[in-house]
Amino acid sequence: MRNGPVSSAPRAVVLCAVLLLGWAARCAAQAGPPYQTDDPDPVPLHHFEAYVFELSDRTTGGTALSVPSFEMNWGAAPNLQLHVVIPLATNLAPGVSAQRGIGDIELGAKYKFVDETRRMPEIGVFPFIELPTGDAARGLGVGTTWYRLPVWLKKGVGAWNVFGGGGEVVVRAEGFKNYPFASGLLQRKISEQLTLGVELVGHGAESPDPAGVGRSLMTDVGGYYSFSPGFQLLFAAGHSVAWRPETYTYLALYWTWGPGADKSADAGGLMPLRR
Repeated sequence: MRNGPVSSAPRAVVLCAVLLLGWAARCAAQAGPPYQTDDPDPVPLHHFEAYVFELSDRTTGGTALSVPSFEMNWGAAPNLQLHVVIPLATNLAPGVSAQRGIGDIELGAKYKFVDETRRMPEIGVFPFIELPTGDAARGLGVGTTWYRLPVWLKKGVGAWNVFGGGGEVVVRAEGFKNYPFASGLLQRKISEQLTLGVELVGHGAESPDPAGVGRSLMTDVGGYYSFSPGFQLLFAAGHSVAWRPETYTYLALYWTWGPGADKSADAGGLMPLRR
């Protein structure tokens, strides 16, 4: 194993992992962590959410880990949520010694502008700014500020909830290009404590080089288990089904609190407060 700067291929793995942080991220009617599909529901006014999580993304270019990492969400105004993720990153690339340190810090704001009705899905936006706080020379960041611009929808269909959406990643760094992404999630409450879902996630090629990071289509299964109102275990894992080989895992502990939080749980104690 050698020490020193890493190539753009492991940096591309980092970009995948940071994208999953914002993708990946409740009651039976909520998406977000541990799924890669998000939902349009912001955190209720003056409520907080906190996550301590592990996320991994493995491709042919190496493995990017975020562990332990931290996420915080705050209901800053009606229909508006502010969001921050601070990842502790590990880059495991072929032929390079393991690199560890702070990754690219993520800031975001979710805003819901259409409520769900009988015919109309709920609609919201959740743009992110990724700050270049990770050392790109060590494969811990992308090396420049970049953005993710999604629109998310949600609709209840009988006992099921359907989520979907997509958008564009805007990244102006050497070895990368802008690319689209989209995903969908089908979710159902299994018991008073357990909710499960299955999703399909795809994105375009991230590199202009044909030999670089290409498009990927992945499916994964995940869910959450409620120990008590406001405290849950989140879990998910998936693998690509087409194009570039890729494996994804997510595991987290989740807490939520705020004015009247004890009254906002459903009968199963699952909190409708996830991003």
